[in-house]
Parts: sequence; structure tokens; C-alpha cells
Amino acid sequence: MKVALIGATGFVGTAVLNELEKRGHEIIAIARNIDKLKQGAQISPVKADIYNEDEVTAAVKGADVVVNTFNSGWTNPNIYDDFLRGSKAIQEGTKKAGVKRFFTVGGAGSLYIAPGAQLVDTPQFPAEYKAGATAARDYLNHIKNEIELDWTFLSPAIEMHQGTAGIIKGTYRVGLDEPVFDENHRSIISVEDMATAIVDELENPKHIRQRFTVAY
Repeated sequence: MKVALIGATGFVGTAVLNELEKRGHEIIAIARNIDKLKQGAQISPVKADIYNEDEVTAAVKGADVVVNTFNSGWTNPNIYDDFLRGSKAIQEGTKKAGVKRFFTVGGAGSLYIAPGAQLVDTPQFPAEYKAGATAARDYLNHIKNEIELDWTFLSPAIEMHQGTAGIIKGTYRVGLDEPVFDENHRSIISVEDMATAIVDELENPKHIRQRFTVAY
């Protein structure tokens, strides 16, 4: 496949880039700073401002699928507005480019930990991540109304961060709107194994116009 990967130099984007390359896919690697991108015969670097729909359209044109790993930055004081603005621009730019398949990575905060109760709304949810997690939850609600694109929204495991990186099991379990917990009641996965799950879904779609989650 020809995959347009947005946020290709980020934490998740880098892992997805590596997995796509390993499996022989052609990658349009889209980033603000393409100097940070790894070099490779399968990788075509493209610099683009993802807040600009027309730049997104030009960047992703000709791709079989767009994978969005954009994050407006956890330390960004305007993360809520910027995340929504960027995500919507990417979605609209993808449509304008005529790319039907759209895969976006959101957050775990919108997962339901009890009937009617999402993780982001619990008292234990870390305050420093609340704005970004709320933005991802609100974007999920937005994309649920999307009828032109064959979209998929991935919520990572609750524990998917730099601290859980580096583990490569090659296996994972799948859920939909509720976290997947292990025998120790932890919802955990490495970014590498989440990237495996992402590329598995691209190659063998099972969650069209649906949110899903993965964990060990």
C-alpha cells in the first residue's frame, strides 16, 4: 500500500513508520520538520502544515490510506483547540484529496470504565492530560458523523507511553469502547506493539467507521 503518515516524527508516528517500512509499504512521511525523518527507499518525506486543509490535500494525494498520528503537544497551553482544529483539517484535507480510507489515533480517555462513565471524567484522571484527552474524546464524537470516509479511530491502552515502550511481544488483544485489561487489571501496551496493531488493521480492516482499542 501507499500510506500517507501524518506526524511521522512523533512518538507514535515513528513506531508506525518503522512497522510500515518493515512490511514493505510505500510511505509518504508527513511532518513539520522533515530533517528529523529517517531515510529509506520506501520513505518520501513531505513537509506540510496540517492546520492547512489544502496543504494536507496536496501531501496525501495519491495515497491508499491516510494514517493520522498528529498530536498538538502535551505541553501546549492551547492543546484542546489546536488538537481539534488540526484533526478536523486533516480529515477535510483527506476528503478533498479523494482518499477514502482514514485511520486516526486518539486517546484512551474516551474509553468507558463503567456504564456511561468515560476514563477522562474520573477524579483519578491526571489533570495535566485532561485537556488533550477531552479534545480526543470530542474529536471521536465528531468523526462518528463522518459518512464519506471509511474511518477508523484507535484508542490506545491506558498505559501506552514512553515508559511502556521497548517491549515487543508481537501479540495484543482487541476491544471496542472499553479498556482491555490483563490479569493484573492493567490496560497496557508498548508503542511498538500498538504500531503492529495499526498496520494489521490497515492490511486487514475490521473496524471501518468504528473505534477500537488494543492492549496485552
